[in-house]
Amino acid sequence: MSLLKLTLIVILPLVLMGCFENKNNTDKLCDSYPELNCTKLNTHDGQCRLPRTDLIWHKYDTYKEPTDANRIKEYQLVTLYRKCLANASQIQTFDSSKRAEKRVEALLFSAEEQERLIEDLKVSATPETLYFLWSQLGDEDAKRTFLFMEDTRSLETSEMQYNLATIYIQRDVEKTLSLLNRSLELASDGNVKPEVFESLASIHYKRKEKEKAYIWTKIAEQHEIAVATGRELQLLYGFDNTKYEKLDKIADNIESAINSGKYRRQLMPSSF
Repeated sequence: MSLLKLTLIVILPLVLMGCFENKNNTDKLCDSYPELNCTKLNTHDGQCRLPRTDLIWHKYDTYKEPTDANRIKEYQLVTLYRKCLANASQIQTFDSSKRAEKRVEALLFSAEEQERLIEDLKVSATPETLYFLWSQLGDEDAKRTFLFMEDTRSLETSEMQYNLATIYIQRDVEKTLSLLNRSLELASDGNVKPEVFESLASIHYKRKEKEKAYIWTKIAEQHEIAVATGRELQLLYGFDNTKYEKLDKIADNIESAINSGKYRRQLMPSSF
Protein backbone atom coordinates (compact mmCIF):
# COMPACT_ATOMS: atom_id res chain seq x y z
CA MET A 1 0.00 0.00 0.00
CA SER A 2 1.40 3.40 -0.98
CA LEU A 3 2.13 6.06 1.60
CA LEU A 4 -0.44 8.36 -0.07
CA LYS A 5 -3.24 5.77 0.23
CA LEU A 6 -2.32 5.05 3.82
CA THR A 7 -2.35 8.76 4.64
CA LEU A 8 -5.79 9.17 3.05
CA ILE A 9 -7.16 6.18 4.97
CA VAL A 10 -5.96 7.70 8.24
CA ILE A 11 -6.88 11.32 7.58
CA LEU A 12 -10.22 11.05 5.72
CA PRO A 13 -12.22 9.63 8.67
CA LEU A 14 -10.83 12.39 10.89
CA VAL A 15 -11.87 15.04 8.39
CA LEU A 16 -15.36 13.56 8.06
CA MET A 17 -15.61 13.28 11.85
CA GLY A 18 -14.71 16.96 12.12
CA CYS A 19 -17.39 17.90 9.58
CA PHE A 20 -20.07 15.89 11.37
CA GLU A 21 -18.98 17.23 14.76
CA ASN A 22 -19.09 20.80 13.46
CA LYS A 23 -22.58 20.26 12.02
CA ASN A 24 -23.80 18.70 15.26
CA ASN A 25 -22.37 21.60 17.26
CA THR A 26 -24.07 24.09 14.95
CA ASP A 27 -27.38 22.22 15.27
CA LYS A 28 -27.04 22.33 19.07
CA LEU A 29 -26.31 26.03 18.96
CA CYS A 30 -29.39 26.66 16.83
CA ASP A 31 -31.56 24.57 19.15
CA SER A 32 -30.24 26.43 22.20
CA TYR A 33 -30.67 29.90 20.69
CA PRO A 34 -33.84 30.22 18.58
CA GLU A 35 -33.10 33.98 18.45
CA LEU A 36 -30.52 33.19 15.76
CA ASN A 37 -33.35 32.21 13.36
CA CYS A 38 -31.36 29.28 11.97
CA THR A 39 -34.48 27.64 10.55
CA LYS A 40 -34.89 30.57 8.16
CA LEU A 41 -31.37 29.99 6.82
CA ASN A 42 -32.24 26.66 5.19
CA THR A 43 -29.92 24.69 7.47
CA HIS A 44 -30.77 21.27 5.99
CA ASP A 45 -29.59 22.19 2.49
CA GLY A 46 -26.22 20.73 1.49
CA GLN A 47 -25.46 23.81 -0.61
CA CYS A 48 -23.78 26.84 1.01
CA ARG A 49 -23.04 24.93 4.20
CA LEU A 50 -19.71 26.62 4.94
CA PRO A 51 -20.82 30.27 4.53
CA ARG A 52 -24.06 29.46 6.39
CA THR A 53 -22.15 27.88 9.29
CA ASP A 54 -19.78 30.86 9.49
CA LEU A 55 -22.79 33.17 9.50
CA ILE A 56 -24.64 31.27 12.22
CA TRP A 57 -21.67 31.20 14.57
CA HIS A 58 -21.01 34.88 14.02
CA LYS A 59 -24.68 35.67 14.61
CA TYR A 60 -24.09 34.05 17.99
CA ASP A 61 -21.08 36.34 18.55
CA THR A 62 -23.23 39.35 17.72
CA TYR A 63 -25.98 38.07 20.00
CA LYS A 64 -23.48 37.92 22.88
CA GLU A 65 -21.75 41.19 21.98
CA PRO A 66 -23.93 43.43 19.77
CA THR A 67 -21.09 45.78 18.82
CA ASP A 68 -20.85 47.75 15.58
CA ALA A 69 -17.81 45.71 14.57
CA ASN A 70 -19.75 42.46 14.99
CA ARG A 71 -22.73 43.84 13.08
CA ILE A 72 -20.50 44.93 10.20
CA LYS A 73 -18.87 41.50 10.03
CA GLU A 74 -22.29 39.86 10.20
CA TYR A 75 -23.46 42.03 7.29
CA GLN A 76 -20.44 40.89 5.27
CA LEU A 77 -21.10 37.24 6.09
CA VAL A 78 -24.78 37.61 5.14
CA THR A 79 -23.63 39.09 1.81
CA LEU A 80 -21.38 36.08 1.15
CA TYR A 81 -24.20 33.70 2.04
CA ARG A 82 -26.60 35.54 -0.28
CA LYS A 83 -24.15 35.23 -3.18
CA CYS A 84 -23.87 31.50 -2.56
CA LEU A 85 -27.65 31.16 -2.33
CA ALA A 86 -28.13 33.06 -5.58
CA ASN A 87 -25.83 30.58 -7.34
CA ALA A 88 -27.39 27.57 -5.61
CA SER A 89 -30.87 28.70 -6.65
CA GLN A 90 -29.89 27.97 -10.25
CA ILE A 91 -28.98 24.33 -9.51
CA GLN A 92 -31.62 21.85 -10.70
CA THR A 93 -32.32 18.83 -8.47
CA PHE A 94 -34.77 15.92 -8.57
CA ASP A 95 -36.97 17.64 -6.01
CA SER A 96 -36.06 21.03 -7.43
CA SER A 97 -39.39 22.70 -6.71
CA LYS A 98 -39.19 22.17 -2.96
CA ARG A 99 -35.46 22.86 -2.67
CA ALA A 100 -35.68 25.96 -4.86
CA GLU A 101 -38.53 27.28 -2.73
CA LYS A 102 -36.48 26.85 0.46
CA ARG A 103 -33.48 28.56 -1.11
CA VAL A 104 -35.57 31.50 -2.27
CA GLU A 105 -37.05 31.83 1.22
CA ALA A 106 -33.54 31.87 2.70
CA LEU A 107 -32.48 34.40 0.08
CA LEU A 108 -35.36 36.71 0.98
CA PHE A 109 -34.70 36.30 4.70
CA SER A 110 -31.01 37.14 4.24
CA ALA A 111 -32.04 40.34 2.43
CA GLU A 112 -34.23 41.21 5.43
CA GLU A 113 -31.27 40.52 7.71
CA GLN A 114 -29.13 42.94 5.72
CA GLU A 115 -31.77 45.65 6.08
CA ARG A 116 -32.05 44.98 9.81
CA LEU A 117 -28.29 45.28 10.27
CA ILE A 118 -28.16 48.49 8.25
CA GLU A 119 -30.90 50.04 10.38
CA ASP A 120 -29.02 49.04 13.54
CA LEU A 121 -25.81 50.55 12.20
CA LYS A 122 -27.40 53.81 11.08
CA VAL A 123 -27.96 54.91 14.66
CA SER A 124 -24.24 54.65 15.34
CA ALA A 125 -21.78 57.54 15.09
CA THR A 126 -18.50 55.64 15.33
CA PRO A 127 -16.04 56.44 12.52
CA GLU A 128 -15.68 52.77 11.59
CA THR A 129 -19.43 52.43 11.08
CA LEU A 130 -19.80 55.74 9.24
CA TYR A 131 -17.04 54.79 6.83
CA PHE A 132 -18.61 51.36 6.28
CA LEU A 133 -22.01 52.89 5.54
CA TRP A 134 -20.46 55.18 2.94
CA SER A 135 -17.84 52.92 1.34
CA GLN A 136 -20.04 49.82 1.15
CA LEU A 137 -23.53 51.29 0.86
CA GLY A 138 -22.96 54.76 -0.61
CA ASP A 139 -24.51 56.64 2.34
CA GLU A 140 -23.53 60.28 1.67
CA ASP A 141 -24.84 61.47 5.04
CA ALA A 142 -22.50 59.01 6.75
CA LYS A 143 -19.63 60.27 4.59
CA ARG A 144 -20.27 63.90 5.59
CA THR A 145 -20.43 63.00 9.28
CA PHE A 146 -17.22 61.01 8.91
CA LEU A 147 -15.44 63.98 7.30
CA PHE A 148 -16.59 66.28 10.12
CA MET A 149 -14.43 64.13 12.38
CA GLU A 150 -11.31 64.66 10.29
CA ASP A 151 -9.38 66.85 12.74
CA THR A 152 -10.45 64.98 15.86
CA ARG A 153 -8.72 62.21 17.79
CA SER A 154 -11.40 59.79 16.57
CA LEU A 155 -9.66 59.50 13.21
CA GLU A 156 -6.10 59.57 14.56
CA THR A 157 -5.49 55.88 13.89
CA SER A 158 -3.68 54.10 11.07
CA GLU A 159 -6.88 52.59 9.65
CA MET A 160 -8.90 55.80 9.80
CA GLN A 161 -6.15 57.83 8.14
CA TYR A 162 -6.13 55.32 5.29
CA ASN A 163 -9.92 55.52 5.08
CA LEU A 164 -9.70 59.30 4.83
CA ALA A 165 -7.14 58.90 2.04
CA THR A 166 -9.60 56.83 -0.01
CA ILE A 167 -12.04 59.76 0.10
CA TYR A 168 -9.51 62.41 -0.94
CA ILE A 169 -7.68 60.41 -3.61
CA GLN A 170 -9.88 61.67 -6.45
CA ARG A 171 -9.64 65.36 -5.57
CA ASP A 172 -6.46 66.12 -3.58
CA VAL A 173 -3.37 64.01 -4.29
CA GLU A 174 -1.07 65.91 -1.93
CA LYS A 175 -3.47 65.46 0.96
CA THR A 176 -3.86 61.80 0.04
CA LEU A 177 -0.09 61.29 0.20
CA SER A 178 0.03 63.02 3.58
CA LEU A 179 -2.77 60.84 4.94
CA LEU A 180 -1.16 57.64 3.65
CA ASN A 181 2.13 58.59 5.29
CA ARG A 182 0.31 59.45 8.50
CA SER A 183 -1.37 56.04 8.37
CA LEU A 184 2.08 54.44 8.38
CA GLU A 185 3.34 56.72 11.15
CA LEU A 186 0.44 55.68 13.37
CA ALA A 187 0.85 51.97 12.65
CA SER A 188 2.26 49.93 15.50
CA ASP A 189 4.57 46.96 14.93
CA GLY A 190 3.88 46.87 11.20
CA ASN A 191 0.13 46.43 11.69
CA VAL A 192 -0.92 48.38 8.60
CA LYS A 193 -3.26 47.90 5.67
CA PRO A 194 -1.17 46.57 2.73
CA GLU A 195 -3.22 48.73 0.35
CA VAL A 196 -1.34 51.75 1.73
CA PHE A 197 1.84 50.62 -0.04
CA GLU A 198 0.03 49.89 -3.28
CA SER A 199 -1.59 53.33 -3.22
CA LEU A 200 1.72 55.08 -2.52
CA ALA A 201 3.45 53.21 -5.35
CA SER A 202 0.65 54.02 -7.79
CA ILE A 203 0.46 57.73 -6.93
CA HIS A 204 4.21 58.29 -7.16
CA TYR A 205 4.40 56.41 -10.46
CA LYS A 206 1.64 58.56 -11.96
CA ARG A 207 3.55 61.64 -10.77
CA LYS A 208 6.64 60.30 -12.56
CA GLU A 209 8.47 59.98 -9.23
CA LYS A 210 9.83 56.61 -10.25
CA GLU A 211 12.36 56.17 -7.47
CA LYS A 212 9.70 56.58 -4.79
CA ALA A 213 7.29 54.40 -6.75
CA TYR A 214 9.89 51.65 -6.99
CA ILE A 215 10.65 51.81 -3.25
CA TRP A 216 6.98 51.50 -2.29
CA THR A 217 6.54 48.69 -4.82
CA LYS A 218 9.37 46.74 -3.17
CA ILE A 219 7.85 47.33 0.27
CA ALA A 220 4.45 46.22 -1.04
CA GLU A 221 6.03 42.93 -2.11
CA GLN A 222 7.04 42.31 1.50
CA HIS A 223 3.37 42.59 2.44
CA GLU A 224 2.20 40.14 -0.24
CA ILE A 225 0.99 42.85 -2.62
CA ALA A 226 2.37 41.95 -6.04
CA VAL A 227 2.33 45.28 -7.87
CA ALA A 228 4.63 44.03 -10.64
CA THR A 229 6.94 41.09 -11.43
CA GLY A 230 10.72 41.43 -11.46
CA ARG A 231 10.77 41.62 -15.25
CA GLU A 232 7.97 44.20 -15.26
CA LEU A 233 9.89 46.30 -12.73
CA GLN A 234 12.85 46.34 -15.10
CA LEU A 235 10.66 47.53 -17.95
CA LEU A 236 8.81 50.10 -15.83
CA TYR A 237 11.83 51.75 -14.24
CA GLY A 238 14.93 50.92 -16.25
CA PHE A 239 17.45 51.93 -13.55
CA ASP A 240 21.04 50.68 -13.62
CA ASN A 241 22.19 48.06 -11.09
CA THR A 242 23.87 50.61 -8.83
CA LYS A 243 20.65 52.58 -8.49
CA TYR A 244 18.57 49.44 -7.87
CA GLU A 245 20.92 48.51 -5.02
CA LYS A 246 20.63 51.99 -3.53
CA LEU A 247 16.83 51.99 -3.75
CA ASP A 248 16.58 48.45 -2.37
CA LYS A 249 18.59 49.54 0.68
CA ILE A 250 16.25 52.49 1.26
CA ALA A 251 13.24 50.17 0.91
CA ASP A 252 14.74 47.77 3.47
CA ASN A 253 15.34 50.61 5.94
CA ILE A 254 11.79 51.92 5.56
CA GLU A 255 10.33 48.42 5.84
CA SER A 256 12.31 47.84 9.05
CA ALA A 257 11.01 51.12 10.51
CA ILE A 258 7.42 50.22 9.61
CA ASN A 259 7.72 46.80 11.24
CA SER A 260 9.05 48.33 14.45
CA GLY A 261 6.41 51.07 14.54
CA LYS A 262 9.01 53.80 14.00
CA TYR A 263 8.22 54.96 10.48
CA ARG A 264 8.52 58.67 9.71
CA ARG A 265 7.94 60.18 6.29
CA GLN A 266 11.37 61.84 6.45
CA LEU A 267 12.91 58.40 5.89
CA MET A 268 11.98 58.75 2.22
CA PRO A 269 14.62 60.92 0.50
CA SER A 270 13.32 64.01 -1.30
CA SER A 271 15.85 63.54 -4.08
CA PHE A 272 17.95 60.71 -5.49
